[in-house]
Amino acid sequence: MPQVKPMEGNQAVAEAMRQINPDVVAAYPITPSTEIVQTFAQFVADGEVDTNFVTVESEHSAMSACTAAAAAGGRVMNATSSAGLALMWEILYITASLRMPVILTVVNRALSGNINIHCDHSDTMGARDAGWIQLYAEDVQEAYDNLIQAVGIGAREDVRLPVMSCLDGFLVSHSYELLQVEDDEAVQEFIGPYQARYPLLDIENPITMGPLDLWDFYFEHKRDQWEAYGPAKQAIVEVGEAFGEKFGRHYGLMENYQLDDAEFVVMAMSSMAGTAKDAVETLRAEGVKAGLLKLRAFRPFPAEEIAEALQGAAAVAICDRAASFGAEVGPLYAEVTSALYNAGVHIPCSNYIYGLGGRMVTPEDIVGIYRDLEQVAAEGQPPQPLQFLGVRS
Repeated sequence: MPQVKPMEGNQAVAEAMRQINPDVVAAYPITPSTEIVQTFAQFVADGEVDTNFVTVESEHSAMSACTAAAAAGGRVMNATSSAGLALMWEILYITASLRMPVILTVVNRALSGNINIHCDHSDTMGARDAGWIQLYAEDVQEAYDNLIQAVGIGAREDVRLPVMSCLDGFLVSHSYELLQVEDDEAVQEFIGPYQARYPLLDIENPITMGPLDLWDFYFEHKRDQWEAYGPAKQAIVEVGEAFGEKFGRHYGLMENYQLDDAEFVVMAMSSMAGTAKDAVETLRAEGVKAGLLKLRAFRPFPAEEIAEALQGAAAVAICDRAASFGAEVGPLYAEVTSALYNAGVHIPCSNYIYGLGGRMVTPEDIVGIYRDLEQVAAEGQPPQPLQFLGVRS
C-alpha cells in the first residue's frame, strides 16, 4: 500500500531513485543536492538497490561516466546543482546529441559570483539550449513524481533524450512535506524494464559512436536531433496522463490555476507557483479575476499551448528566477512573448525578475504584481516591461 511520510525534497528524490533502481549512478556532491546522492549511496551500501555507484573526481567526470554507462546500455541517473551543472556543460551537449536518456536531478542554485548556495534558476536556464528535456517541480510531491515520469519520457523510442528534473534549492530540497510514497512494485511496473538501443556492449553488432563530424554531415545530424523534441512534448503529456491513471496525480506541460475566466495572469515555475496560488485565492475572495499559469515543462517549450492558455487575459506577468545578462528581459519572458507574437495573440506583458540568490517572495509580493497588472491592462504594453521584484533600492 502507498504510504504518506514526512520527507524533504532531497530525500523524496533519493527514495524515487531507490524505487527506480538504476544500473549506474556516477556522482560528485555539491550543495544543495549532496543529500540526494549521500542518501542513495547508503541504499547501495545496504544492498537495497543493484546500482553500480561510481565515485568520481568532478562533476565533469560524473556526467562523462553517466554518458558512457548509458552508451553501454544502462539506465543511468545522477544529481547536481549550480557550478556542478556548469562543470558538466561540455558533456551535457554530448549526452543529448548521442540521444542518451540519462536522468539528472538538478537542485536549482545560483551561480557565482558572488558565491551563493541558495536558489535561483541561473544554472538550468544557462543549460536550456543543451538539448535536455527540463521539468520543474513546485513541491516535494511533484519532485518525486517528476523523477519517476522522467524515466518513461526520456527512454521512449521516439524520444531518447536526457531529462533534467529540477527542484528549488532549500525551498523544496530541504523542506519537509507530507509525501505519498508509492509501492516499489507499482513504480517498477510503471517504468517497466529498460530497453537499450544500440548498446556498445552488444559486441555482436558493433557500432561507431561519437565520431568526428565536420561540415559534411554535422548540420544534417543537428537537424535530425531537432525532430526529437516534438515527440518529447507529446511524451510528457502521455506519460503524465498514464501516471495520473495509475497513481491519481495528473500532470501535463503546465497547470492552469483559476485561469478559465482570469483577466490578470501570473506565469511562474517551480516553488513560486505554490506561493502564487495563495495570492490568487486572496484576490479571488476580493472579486479580482486573478489566475496562474504554472509552467512545468520548459524544454521542449510548449509555445502553442501557452499562447492558447493566455489568449483571454487582459495582462500577463511573466516571472523569471534568472537574469539573462546583456538581454533586455529574462529568458522565460523572451520565450513566452515570442510564442504570443507568433500565434498572433496581443496581450500586454510585464517581466518580473525575482528571488535571485534565494531572496524570498511572499504572497503579498505577488498580490502586488496583480495590482500592477490592473494598471498595465488599462494603459497597454509598458515601454520598459522589466522590473525587479523585492530588490532594495
